[in-house]
Amino acid sequence: MELKTKINAEDGKQELTITREFELPLALLFKAFTEPEIIEQWMGTKVLKLECKKYGSYQFETSDPKGNVVFKANGVIHEVSPNRKITRTFEMENAPFGVQLEICEFEHVTEGTSKLNMHVIYESGEKRDQVLKLPFAQGINMAHNRLQDMVSKLKQL
Repeated sequence: MELKTKINAEDGKQELTITREFELPLALLFKAFTEPEIIEQWMGTKVLKLECKKYGSYQFETSDPKGNVVFKANGVIHEVSPNRKITRTFEMENAPFGVQLEICEFEHVTEGTSKLNMHVIYESGEKRDQVLKLPFAQGINMAHNRLQDMVSKLKQL
């Protein structure tokens, strides 16, 4: 099965790009990254904090059925331009990857479609390559598929 979310990682670099076109209007795609209730649905995680503004911060946490925390991430939001761009840091706790910088650009394609372009910069090429050795491409594609499915339902309301 072909992955709809594309990842481009050039050899010897400490960055990568992630692109995905969605069958969603631009405003709905942007909301999927800025509204806690929507983020919780497609990411399958709890949003503990989300201050979607310049110098705001966020915290996400996922627990297993027994209540043990299995994933925790946080970051600082440096720029928010509605329906256009979010620049933020992302750090997964208890992971060896370090802090990454994410520049998320949202692009209008047609009235019913939009595109996400993410430029992700890691501390080093080695740290980026560690992430790429994981099932990273499959995981982000699966999350984006959930985003498409769940936010499409909002479009119908």
